[in-house]
Amino acid sequence: MRKKRQWIGVFILVLIVSIGSFYLYRQSLYRELTKTAQQIHEPVKRPAPMKRLAPVELKRLPPISFLFIGVDERKGDRGRADSLMVVTVNPNQPSVKMVSIPRDTRTMIVGKGKLDKINHSYAFGGVGMTVATVEQFLDIPIDYYVKVNMNGFRDIVDAVGGITVDNPFAFTYDKTTFPKGRITLNGAKALKYARMRYNDPRGGFGREDRQKQIVEAVMQKGATAVMAYDDVLRAIARHVKTNLTLEQMKAIYTHYKQAHTNVEKLHLAGTSTKINGVFYVIIREKERQLVSNQLKAHLQITPLSPRKTKALPQ
Repeated sequence: MRKKRQWIGVFILVLIVSIGSFYLYRQSLYRELTKTAQQIHEPVKRPAPMKRLAPVELKRLPPISFLFIGVDERKGDRGRADSLMVVTVNPNQPSVKMVSIPRDTRTMIVGKGKLDKINHSYAFGGVGMTVATVEQFLDIPIDYYVKVNMNGFRDIVDAVGGITVDNPFAFTYDKTTFPKGRITLNGAKALKYARMRYNDPRGGFGREDRQKQIVEAVMQKGATAVMAYDDVLRAIARHVKTNLTLEQMKAIYTHYKQAHTNVEKLHLAGTSTKINGVFYVIIREKERQLVSNQLKAHLQITPLSPRKTKALPQ
């Protein structure tokens, strides 16, 4: 696990920084910001109770958690969660911890009562079932979610004027060649770059790393793209849903933004296997418990007795 001083690499904070920046520096845009915030606001319906006894009060500056859900939605199809990333932010340390959950992780789906891939929770029950399943898997509360249609990356990348990433190896995907090294991507190329999987020697894990690259690059570029506010807001309105309100976004931007000076990326190491002909990633219980305890400590939650998660070997 490595600590890096960098912008928080999650789309949640692309949203917060964009709207927070616009609010503070261009208050004349308040009407547009309010409209966008209303369009994207969607409270979460959970099939199981939250792991907090009461919602957090941001004015008290508690540590908080986010779930980023990247969804590959197609017309007439809800789709599946293509990317799941949990981020905890502690404003008092200040620091951030983030961890990606492999999309093929085998676990119990809350509200469905069956073992399946964790990303199928979205296909079964939307955001609510996905949030509840991630809460159970990591044994932590999820305070806020942000869902982004992966196809929306194209519009959002274009809205910030394109991005630059470091490509670890050369490959061709969908008739587009990506050379090794530092490359500049427009929206269409960024979507292809994030989607390639089968030509990656690390498979889905490599794809997840490229998706993180895209998110981090958009975060960095979005923080300085205030002049493109209209394009950014339109892209957000079309492709983003969240239970964050505008007031909460402003509060987080104002009081939590210093946490980006200390970012730690945690890793859930798993093994790939087939069960009844279906490909899964198996996260061992010791590995899951280690990451769970780190997140609990960061959220200042006192760990209870160890809880085993179904379908995880010891």
